[in-house]
Amino acid sequence: MVSKKLAGGIAVAIIVVFVIANSFTIIPTGYTGVRSTFGQISSEVVPNGFNWKIPFVQNIQRVNNKQQDISFEEVISAETSERNEVYFSGVTVTYQINAEKSAWIFANVSDYQNNLVSNALVASALKTSSKTLAPVDVTNRNTLEPLVKENIQKSLNEKYGSEVVRINKVVINNATFDDEYNNKIAQKQQAQMAYETQQIENKTSVEKAEAEAKVKLTQAQADADALKISAQAEAEANKVLEESLTDVILKQMYLEKWDGQLPMVTSDNNMMLDISSFNKVKSTNMPSNTANNTDSDNE
Repeated sequence: MVSKKLAGGIAVAIIVVFVIANSFTIIPTGYTGVRSTFGQISSEVVPNGFNWKIPFVQNIQRVNNKQQDISFEEVISAETSERNEVYFSGVTVTYQINAEKSAWIFANVSDYQNNLVSNALVASALKTSSKTLAPVDVTNRNTLEPLVKENIQKSLNEKYGSEVVRINKVVINNATFDDEYNNKIAQKQQAQMAYETQQIENKTSVEKAEAEAKVKLTQAQADADALKISAQAEAEANKVLEESLTDVILKQMYLEKWDGQLPMVTSDNNMMLDISSFNKVKSTNMPSNTANNTDSDNE
């Protein structure tokens, strides 16, 4: 009898514990709860923390409201604005569910954890974005990723309504063209490098020529300045000399330079007279005492 009572008491205790355990739910930070009563989902969100529920009648499901990453490893083919085919892979989308919309998502999106941000939606946004970009920009992550993020957000807003899901970031690890276009890009880069190298060489040549011309100009200016200084010094010397030459000095200089010969020609304003013959006669008729004096000196 005692054993039956003990067994009955244990069974009741187990039932009580089981009922109590199913009478509450703890929602951790970063999550919200969605309450359903006999399968009917309540539009009121269950906050995080300790929450009561009716055992076996109500159920509370967790919805993750933290930032979540969803990765797409499939290769997505797209086109640029110039109709060049480009392939994207390694796409990762970081999204976050609005806590106030958790119940709506749970009620309206089937298998929301896998279908909320679908591969088809991301591929469509990526193709739309690529179509607006030139080849040089479609491989620029700083240009492409923000544009893809904007288009994914736009598609989600159109599908679920605004402020239901927020796209925080898009990462695209790989973007490649076909082999033919890659060869064209390589040739273009080589041509650009050759052009830049030539520009540098041209600039260096111009700078060298300008430097040499500047040196020549400086030297010419220095020579001109030296010549000017020399001319000024000579002019000043001539001026001093001119100012110092008096009539007496000029006569003295003339006598020092005169060789004793009289002028052969003389003139006035109206006529010119050759007096050379007169000079010869005068020399012939010189006084004899001059000759005598010479003889005496010889004796």
